[in-house]
Amino acid sequence: MARTVVESRTRTVTIGFDEPFCVIGERINPTGRRKLAAELEAGDFTTVEKDALEQVACGAMVLDINAGVVYNSNPDPNLTEPPLMRQVLRTVMALVDVPLCIDSSVPAALEAGLEEAEGRPLLNSVTGEEERLEAILPLVKKYDVPVVAISNDDTGISEDPDVRFAVAKKIVERAADHGIKPHDIVVDPLVMPVGAMASAGRQVFTLVRRLRDELGVNTTCGASNISFGLPNRHGINAAFLPMAIGAGMTSAIMNPVRMAEMEAIRAANLLMDHDANGGQWIGFARVIEAVRAGESFPEAARAAAEAGAGRGGRRRRRSA
Repeated sequence: MARTVVESRTRTVTIGFDEPFCVIGERINPTGRRKLAAELEAGDFTTVEKDALEQVACGAMVLDINAGVVYNSNPDPNLTEPPLMRQVLRTVMALVDVPLCIDSSVPAALEAGLEEAEGRPLLNSVTGEEERLEAILPLVKKYDVPVVAISNDDTGISEDPDVRFAVAKKIVERAADHGIKPHDIVVDPLVMPVGAMASAGRQVFTLVRRLRDELGVNTTCGASNISFGLPNRHGINAAFLPMAIGAGMTSAIMNPVRMAEMEAIRAANLLMDHDANGGQWIGFARVIEAVRAGESFPEAARAAAEAGAGRGGRRRRRSA
């Protein structure tokens, strides 16, 4: 049974079929966030700090870190992104103790992140493109870290789920050539928007089952992709996530500050018997009561966490 271990300096999170669903917070990413991008370009980490604290308080077990800012003064990401990745990682690690997911399309930024990060981060990502396989898999082996494998290749993103499964299988096989085990590969089968493809939900549920049963790998996704372009997106996302969990999905890159989605995940963990004695659900119920009384979700979640309602992950024993 696949168990993907990610670690910070003090905390261990295991992604697995018999583990609570792993919430990977997506907010520290300047893509589509002009204010954050402008702050990062100016060396201002105010929003990064706020996002790190809020996401962890709301239940993120891992934080995705992306520093892909396009600088007007120097547009070459090979020069600008690696040092910025280091700065963002240092900022986040000084505030929170959860494991990190280093996210970039620039191999030099990924390696800079691997050098900077404490513990055993998740690397995001490798695809089935030949150039990407040759650049990323040696890094995965060198630093002994797990990696997100995205099911697209040199031909692009296929709408055919059989093709996306074949790409995932190819990545797993190529990783094995580098001595990388399947339990260190977390496949993103690519969630299509249901507004553009009516079968998108059923496709991904089928793919997740195949990836679990045939390849024995853990899975993740960009959860909000399913609702792209539709109204009341959080309602769709909140329905999608428990269905994906029931199909075998073990993690998602998502916004944990949205209460509807987090409530759905907490309920799914309880129903899947991944919440010992219902402790996480009971703690979350207190958060819901506080929100109904007028507190914001991040404020209520932070208070509950400080009171011991807790988040996922286990403390690591620190060596003397």
